[in-house]
Amino acid sequence: MYKSISVVVANALLGILLASKHLSQKLAVPDNYQTETETGGYIEAKYMKNGPYGVSIKEIKVLMEIGKFKIYYPTGLTQTNRKYPVIVICNGSGTPLSKFPAVAKHYASWGFIVIGTEEDNAWNAYGAERGIRYLERVNDNEEIGDTKSIFYQKVDFSNVGIVGHSQGGIGVINAITDTRHKDVYKCAVALSPANKELASDLSWDYDASLVKIPILLIAGHGGGDDWVVTGKQFNDIVSDILSAKIAMRRKHTIHKEVLYKPDGYVTAWFMYHLQGDEEAGKAFYGDSPEVLKNDLYQDFVLDLK
Repeated sequence: MYKSISVVVANALLGILLASKHLSQKLAVPDNYQTETETGGYIEAKYMKNGPYGVSIKEIKVLMEIGKFKIYYPTGLTQTNRKYPVIVICNGSGTPLSKFPAVAKHYASWGFIVIGTEEDNAWNAYGAERGIRYLERVNDNEEIGDTKSIFYQKVDFSNVGIVGHSQGGIGVINAITDTRHKDVYKCAVALSPANKELASDLSWDYDASLVKIPILLIAGHGGGDDWVVTGKQFNDIVSDILSAKIAMRRKHTIHKEVLYKPDGYVTAWFMYHLQGDEEAGKAFYGDSPEVLKNDLYQDFVLDLK
């Protein structure tokens, strides 16, 4: 009986999330989130701002449920001979990348090629896997059909990260543990990943114990608790992960805001692991990591092996 009720409730919640796409044309992330979001440390504030690169976008329609690839990249990419690190984005329920372009632009401004899709359901990492395969194709071929590839020999596959929110947080775990290209990823970020009971009820199967790379996990807390992954539920996921990890909860942050309010630290995580930025790394590593002194966060788990 309890299981039946749980399934009904879970499906109702999913329906609400999916319906939100059709009921509102509002962006999931405000365009001004970088200036409106409070930060609590020098490093967080630095990487909440835009980086030094101008940003361009390329869209590629595809005949799959992912709809299209949206790729944000440093504008000067076409004029250089260097390769650029990659951030793959996994969408939350009913939240295609077109509903949070400001986040993708922000990552790209720090020198990343950022790829995402228009899919509504990303738990199985299908869109992430197709995105990596697409980047392989445009990196390896100077021309695609009769079109010159602007990404030819520009993709740094030795420095690939992935980030996802809510259902997309489960997509992150599946991408790095259960896809053909799971070993391409160097680090990951899961933002408010759906709790294990909800994921099980919705057949969003995943096994966090299989994670082998450094992962940053952030959820909301207090003044609007993160209903998708409450304290104990979040701790259960974190405990399952045996690899290097940092977990924390941002105070007074509701579920949908976890997509963007911790963005300063998400960007710093990628800057350290994918670009070797030592200053960014001081947010998490060393004798006195900035995150531990930041009053905007609590419930820390630092296990960096």
